[in-house]
Parts: sequence; C-alpha cells; structure tokens
Amino acid sequence: MIDAAELVDNDFLRQFELKIDDHFAKIEYSLQERKIFLTKLILPEELDNEEFVAEFLTTVFDNIEERNLSVVPTSPEIAKFIRRNRRYKKLLPVGLRI
Repeated sequence: MIDAAELVDNDFLRQFELKIDDHFAKIEYSLQERKIFLTKLILPEELDNEEFVAEFLTTVFDNIEERNLSVVPTSPEIAKFIRRNRRYKKLLPVGLRI
C-alpha cells in the first residue's frame, strides 16, 4: 500500500506526510538538537488499521535512522510500535526506556 506513496518531511509544518489516494496520514514532530520528538499520529478513518500504521511508522523510522537522529516518542501509538519492533529501540536516546 505504501510502496506507491512517497513519504514527505514537511519542515515548515514539522510533520511527516504520506498521501495515499485521497487520504492523508501524518506524524507531527518537534526537532531539538539531534532528537526528534514524535508527538502525534494523525490518520484518516480509512487508513486507521494496524497494518497501515506499522508500514507508515516503519517508513518514518527508516527515514529517521538514515538521518542519524534519536527518537523520543511522546505519542502512545508510536511508543507501542517501538515496544513491538525492538530493532528501533536503538534509536532511543541513552537513558530512555519504553
């Protein structure tokens, strides 16, 4: 589903954006030093399912990993994703446990 869509990092609005058909999913963030605080996951009703959320977050986390940033999840959905996908725990700042 996400393969055909392109992840956009909108610096001005401070959010990752993904448009699929007529639906728009986004993750709001705050960037401070070398840490990115993922604050809010916003999904349209049509895309609000576990499979899409996992694909969307995987795409976002891969982007963050390429940029060598630490992740601070302040959204419960995003923290839950990190707990289920241990490979992204290495992106957490030192001392932060989820």
